[in-house]
Parts: sequence; structure tokens; C-alpha cells
Amino acid sequence: MKEPEVSVGIMFEPEIEFNLNTLFVCNGSNYEGSERVAYLNGKILWRGGAYDYLLFEPLDKESASFELIGVTIGINFHWERKENQSFRGSLKFIIEQEKLTAINILGVEEYMTSVISSEMSATASLELLKAHAVISRSWLLAQIEKNREIVAANKEYSTMVETEDELIRWYDREDHINFDICADDHCQRYQGITRASTEIVREAIKQTYGELIMFDGKICDARYSKCCGGVFEEFQNCWEDIRYPYLIAKRDMDNLSVDTDGGDHANAGRSHTDTEDMAGTVIGAADLQIDKGETQIDILQLPDLTNEESARKWILSSPDSFCNTSDKGILSQVLNNYDQETLNFYRWQIKYTQSEISDLIKRRSGVDYGNIKALIPIERGTSGRLVKLKIVGTKRTKVIGKELEIRRTLSESHLYSSAFIVEKGIERGGVPESFTLTGAGWGHGVGLCQIGAAVMGEKGYKYDEILRHYFDGAILEKRY
Repeated sequence: MKEPEVSVGIMFEPEIEFNLNTLFVCNGSNYEGSERVAYLNGKILWRGGAYDYLLFEPLDKESASFELIGVTIGINFHWERKENQSFRGSLKFIIEQEKLTAINILGVEEYMTSVISSEMSATASLELLKAHAVISRSWLLAQIEKNREIVAANKEYSTMVETEDELIRWYDREDHINFDICADDHCQRYQGITRASTEIVREAIKQTYGELIMFDGKICDARYSKCCGGVFEEFQNCWEDIRYPYLIAKRDMDNLSVDTDGGDHANAGRSHTDTEDMAGTVIGAADLQIDKGETQIDILQLPDLTNEESARKWILSSPDSFCNTSDKGILSQVLNNYDQETLNFYRWQIKYTQSEISDLIKRRSGVDYGNIKALIPIERGTSGRLVKLKIVGTKRTKVIGKELEIRRTLSESHLYSSAFIVEKGIERGGVPESFTLTGAGWGHGVGLCQIGAAVMGEKGYKYDEILRHYFDGAILEKRY
């Protein structure tokens, strides 16, 4: 197997400016310098012509690069911003939904160098970078393989089930049909050569070149998030109803495997590395009133966090875990500057007034519930993350899920996680004056926990040991 290529959707605008820093070939002619393309009446306008698509290929792949002007990063997050970004490889423009999409086509290993530089800090340990290189490569190729299977099956693929009383939706990279993956946190954070790679990143890619994590002959769907909160979530609780044996419930501690009943605990995306908006009043973990007595968790046990009482005790405690760290040196390995704008994530709390939460839910869901009377947990996953939540309002009631739909509905961007409990303020006429959400973790919690893996790297674990911890029973295999 030779090194594959990947197509990455970078930006989506009605008009795009770009710079060809070296000679590129398009339609048989050479071009270099500043260019602009625009959408009009179903065509791409460029240099007086109208096209269905445009492809710019570098004359010299080793030295060539191009720059896209005003790329949006952190889409829908509180730190969303625009920046100019540079890339290697080819540049393609297509039309999607009356806009232009700029696509970067390049080799997987070049892509990987950028992803690791974008997702991780240059201060990260070599073993952490090697582990992340393997899972990012595995996730990418697993998604490409999955997309081919979906296309070959020639069946409608849906990520949503909706009735009058229930909306169950999950978000994954299948949202993209004209390229393999996007460049933002929806898939994997990719910023070309804008984030300068370092020698240690290049060494991590070199030492793991072509390595994938495999299970039963297939590439693992290698998910990762910032902080699991102490326990791993299972795949089916965040995405479709598939239970992967290597993504099991487990404590984020030294070799403490989970002994569960093996059954599905729920009815169902990087890949999200999600953050939370600053709406409402956010209270740091240091300010939480943690009960060290009644809610203390036995560190040698994995509580059944699908149980509401156990989930409450777990979330209100702060048990030892790899990812339970406040070491700024370790956190800086995983959190880029804009991620460090919010640092409370292992345990967190946010408070909404009635007017804030009723308005927020209406805007984010498009449903007018009236005043919110209750937020009722219906179903939890193996990490205590909510899979289904009932929203009870004065005008209507509805159950929503899965975890990212819940997080998007209860936040201007994304709530840290759906592993939270709800406490209501004083009620007047059956309507609470406020709601306080106390939660655990950052992101979906499936697969590798980036902060936990950073701690493991600092403790001297090798990258294969880190991978075995987060992907139970999976093996490393060099595929090209």
C-alpha cells in the first residue's frame, strides 16, 4: 500500500482570495501571485471565464505552497476568528450550496505533520506526539474507508431520527460528501503550514510513518477529545448504534479495566475537540463545593455512571485520574493559546438565569419551549454523559440527544460536555428562577483523552502503552 492522498475542505465563501507562492498549473497554463475566484449563477468566475471547478497543481511539490486569505478557524466556538493560512499540495475549488469551497489535496503524512502541529504544542513529549500521530492517521483513513463503504452500499445514510416528541441527532464527518474531511474541529484541526512544525513533530511522524491502530483486521475509528473527565465514553452513546470492542468504558488510570455487563447503555464526531462559550456565569472547578465525604468515589471501582445517583456522586467528586491535572506545563502540551482561554474542564459549573436559558434554547434549537420548567436526564452513557435529555417548558416538552446536540442546545457554541447534573433555583409559579449545570470533562470522551495522554507521556509511558490504554485490545500495524 502506497501513501494515500487526502482532500481537505478548508473554507466556504462566496468569494475567495488566494496567493500562489510558487508556480502552479491550471488548465494547461502556469500561474503565480495573487488571484481571486467568485461564485455567480452556479459557476466559478476566474480571470474572465466561468468554470464548474478549478484545480491548481504545483510544478514542484517539494517547494510549492499557496495561501488562502481569511480562513475561519474555531467555527461556532467562542474563539472563532479569521486568519490567513498557507498550505502545501494542490488547491481545488468547487461549488457547494451557492458558495465556493477551497479544497487542499495532499499526501497523508504531510497532512499529519500539520494536524499534530495544530492539535498539539511543540512542548509535548515525543511519546504523546507519536501516540497522537497514530490515532489521527488511523481516524482519517478509517473515515475515508467508511465513506467508501457508505457509497458502495448505495443506501441512504442518516444521522438523525426525529418525531414530534424526540430529536436524536449525531454529528460526524459524513456531513462532507465532496471531500474527505474538513479542516476545523468538526473533523481534525488542520491549518496547513501556518502552524510551523517542529523537529519533534517531524520525528514523531517519521517514527510512526504508516502506522495504524487495528482491531480484527480493520482500522480503528480512533476518536479523541480534550478531557474524558475520568471515565471513557463508548462510541454508540455519541454516534450511530455501533459498539466497538476497543472503545470500552474504563477508568483513566493505571491499567484499571472496566468490568461492565457488556450491553449497550444507549441507543446510538475529533473527533470534536470542543469548548464552551462564556454565556451565563462560569465557575471554575476550584470554586465548586465538592463533598469529600458522602460523594467520595472509590478510586478502585468504576461506578455505573448510567445510573443517575452514581453519576451525580461521580460528577460532584474530583477523583484521581490521569486527566485530573492542573499542571500548566502539561496542559500547555495539549492546549493552544486560544484553548487556554478557558482552563476549567475536569470539573466545571455554569449558571443560567431563566431568561438566559429559555432564550438560549429557543435560539439554538429553533423550538419555542416557553419558560423552561425542567431539564430531566433520560439516559446516560458509560462516562455519565447524557445521551438523552428531556426539556420541559411551559409551551412544550421534547427529548433531545445525542451528546453534541445536547451541548449545542445548552450553549452559544458547545457546552464542555454532556456529563452534567442539573440543579434548579427557587421556583415561582412552577418556573425556576435559574438553572445550574455542574459537569465533568471536555468533549465527547470517546477514545484517547488528550490531557490524560499528556500526563501518561510525562510519567514515562511509551506511545504504544498510551494507545493500549485508550484503545483496549487494539494493535499497532504498519500499513505503508
